[in-house]
Amino acid sequence: MTYSSSLQHVSVLTMSNLVCAIIDGKKAPEKSMLYMASVQNENGQHVCGGFLVSNNFVVTAAHCDVKKGKTKVVLGTHDLSRVEKTVKYIEKICQHPSYNSNIRENDILLLKVGGKDNTFYKGQPIQLPTSEINNNEKCSVAGWGNTETNKLEQRIVDELRVVDVSIINRDVCKKEWSNLPVNVICADKGLCKGDLGGPLVCDGTAVGVASFYKNKDCDTPNVYTDISKSLTWINKVLKQNDC
Repeated sequence: MTYSSSLQHVSVLTMSNLVCAIIDGKKAPEKSMLYMASVQNENGQHVCGGFLVSNNFVVTAAHCDVKKGKTKVVLGTHDLSRVEKTVKYIEKICQHPSYNSNIRENDILLLKVGGKDNTFYKGQPIQLPTSEINNNEKCSVAGWGNTETNKLEQRIVDELRVVDVSIINRDVCKKEWSNLPVNVICADKGLCKGDLGGPLVCDGTAVGVASFYKNKDCDTPNVYTDISKSLTWINKVLKQNDC
């Protein structure tokens, strides 16, 4: 199967089904993942996951439908129904300079966020990697996505859920995705249980950004943008506080 043909089965990029399912996951322990972010549209609907990497920058996937002035970021809570959540508004959108939307190469976006509520800020940035990840490493993915894969209508849950996944060999992954982008990590099954744009977390470090999976088939390898391959660009943006 070529990537161009298999892309027809990838979750499509509409606001209605950017989220995917959290099946077999468990409720995340309270305050255990305060780096998690909910990227929401102008109507307050969750459309993508994300994660805090500094006091004012959130990482998500470049393919997420983020629009300045219309998209906001919710931080500091595992429960999207809680009133104490912190809402941040996007001041700047920094897309990876080598992002290729056709194959989702370098599918990573930095959002500079701000607002008048910094006094009540509750988020905690997550650590970024210093090296590449190893095969078979045990990791996790979290999100607010649907809890049932067999329903046509995708539904958001208020409480953050998390599931364990394992890193798999690139050669195994290429059997499903023959034209696999270069700068990616593959994991088994987990992305159907998490949100696109959210982090692949290994040993407390965000190593990947959830990019794509085969729609309606959670048993195929899921693909994440490899953060270690974008560190030079990320660190430059964070240092300059701009892009």
